[in-house]
Amino acid sequence: MTHGRVPWYDPAALDPERRAVHDEIAGGPRAAGPQAFRLTDARGRLEGPFNAMLTAPGVGGPLQRLGSAIRYATDLPARWREIAILEVAVARRSDFEWYAHERVGRAAGLTDDELSALRSGTDAPGLSAAERTVRSVCRALLSLRDLDDELYARATADLGTERLYELLVLVGYYDLLALSLRTFRTPLPAGEPPVFDRP
Repeated sequence: MTHGRVPWYDPAALDPERRAVHDEIAGGPRAAGPQAFRLTDARGRLEGPFNAMLTAPGVGGPLQRLGSAIRYATDLPARWREIAILEVAVARRSDFEWYAHERVGRAAGLTDDELSALRSGTDAPGLSAAERTVRSVCRALLSLRDLDDELYARATADLGTERLYELLVLVGYYDLLALSLRTFRTPLPAGEPPVFDRP
């Protein structure tokens, strides 16, 4: 059975290298505590971008560990992190990223009005000054692949250099996930409607 364009890997049939990556994802920090979205289906097969990581476990393993570090080992406040991921989802029209991180964003305290503004690209007056800077940085990185001197100065003042670096890595990681999701035509979990219109 396929999951988009790649096999949908059954954990019971995995070789040891793929099984190790599967178990890191399904049993690691993403699986601890309440889950805002499903990591696996009822048979234990990985959903979203995680299944594709099993196609090349030598790369997929380090990649999933980077994602785990971004989620659980950075100094980025949860709201900043989710604003940034949702900006990537909108810029890349990534259904799965929006589906998953709208839910995580709600758990982090993003309101319906803030989520609506993020999805539509409009102003969100409830965001703090630092959160607006996060949004501006993400948009510049996703469109220009750079920060001009003015935005860089604002970002280091509002976020700090360490958090700015963490934000850069986050944007690159979720941009890569969006590319993987698009290229492999990764479907949403069963019953979830598409988020973005397709041309």
